[in-house]
Amino acid sequence: MNTGTKRVPYISKSTYLCGLQCPKLLWSLYHAKNLFPKIDEATQSVFQQALSVGNLAKRMFPNGIEIQSPPSDFNGAVQLTKAALLQRRPIFEATAAANGGYARADILNPVGEDEWDILEVKSTTRPKAIHIPDIAFQRWVFESAGFKIRRCFICHVNREFVGEGEFAPRQFFTFHDATDEVAAMMNEIGEKVRRMAAVVALAECPPIMIGKHCGSPFLCPLRDHCWAFLPPRNVTELFSDTKGRGFDLLSRGVLRLADIPEDYQLNSRQGIQRATAISGVPHVNQTQIQRFLDQLKYPLHFLDFESFQSAVPFFYGTRPYEQIPFQFSLHLLRSEGAEPEHRKFLAYERIDPRLDFIQSLERAIEPTGSIVTFNAAFEKGRLMELAERFPQYEMWVESVVNRMVDLMIPFRGFSYYHPDQRGRVSIKSVLLVLTGKDYKSLEIQKGDTAGWEFLRVTFFTDVSQEERHRVRRALDLYCGQDTEGMVWILEALRNYERDITLQN
Repeated sequence: MNTGTKRVPYISKSTYLCGLQCPKLLWSLYHAKNLFPKIDEATQSVFQQALSVGNLAKRMFPNGIEIQSPPSDFNGAVQLTKAALLQRRPIFEATAAANGGYARADILNPVGEDEWDILEVKSTTRPKAIHIPDIAFQRWVFESAGFKIRRCFICHVNREFVGEGEFAPRQFFTFHDATDEVAAMMNEIGEKVRRMAAVVALAECPPIMIGKHCGSPFLCPLRDHCWAFLPPRNVTELFSDTKGRGFDLLSRGVLRLADIPEDYQLNSRQGIQRATAISGVPHVNQTQIQRFLDQLKYPLHFLDFESFQSAVPFFYGTRPYEQIPFQFSLHLLRSEGAEPEHRKFLAYERIDPRLDFIQSLERAIEPTGSIVTFNAAFEKGRLMELAERFPQYEMWVESVVNRMVDLMIPFRGFSYYHPDQRGRVSIKSVLLVLTGKDYKSLEIQKGDTAGWEFLRVTFFTDVSQEERHRVRRALDLYCGQDTEGMVWILEALRNYERDITLQN
């Protein structure tokens, strides 16, 4: 008899993890999918890395059976899994449903006469805390469905692996036995699933206040939606807020930086944020800015690198997720007021770009003058790695690193801080408040997008020449704006300092 009641859908592994993070996120997955943003390039690159690692893991079990069914065909996947069990072979994407839970295991490996091990494949280089409830939920579902599970393993990337031509997939992975950690959670999962099912059944979204959970263990895709009530220059923008002062202030009803009580304890830079939010004008430490400017020596080289990472190394001698520089932009300023000269490099072929990169960079950098970067640790790190790979450039790299000046320093130290920086000291935030220029007109607007787009059109997919040229033009514009942007920032700092001197 149809009672008219609506069946509560299964709680899947992914929705279970979302439910652990936030009931509002869980409810929205079932009732407000329109709120979720489209998958961006950075997320797409993570998916691609995970797919590459997952495919490699399957090669450790050459006689494995793949459960192939559409993601939404739960019953079909369950039935295919039941049929595969009889063969007692490793099963990829084995699927079970029971007690309101639904799970797919990356690898279900037979052991003994009737037991199975669950192998959860992760593209990280170490197990993470969130991986334990992930695999624990799988075990709970499979055991609820009648499976005998012996042990649970997190199969993650071996950080010590070095690509050296053909290799056995087993060398690429490290197995973490999580059985005991999983066992400690098993008694709680059933009740948590029941509570989550009750949340999903609610007619309205549960009212959950924003907090640290919005970024842990994952950055919530609904963050922008849930935080939209906050006014400009709000307390969540406090710089380096490791003590959670922003959320503490919110709990006290304080939303705006300008409304933070005078006796509330802030560090020095957060105090500057509060003061500038009240005054509406930038904070400027003239002495510190002048000291920074005085160290610069012409010709000035404004330098920026772009790099990509791959979980499975592409090139001989590289490790998982090693940063591979594939592009640089350099604007050369021979004297104050001179027209900048632009020099650049962008790898093209499906080969290791590092030797061409460093050879081109050596030709581009002149023997004297400061080398200006923004967040110099990144460029220094890549250069030191290149020197290790190509020892013949070791002395040259050392000389270049010794000439580097980090343009982020005046901003990271709050020698200059504008209230509209929103607690950020990135080149994009600084460029906007100092010059009014931004990246909105560019097709590529982020460094991780640049790395993914280069990989996509060079290594991962077959694309048309037209598409490849389009992406390469976009890469040129993006990296070029980073270095030209540094020229604009330095010019604005000089003009700002000059104006203050004249006023005094």
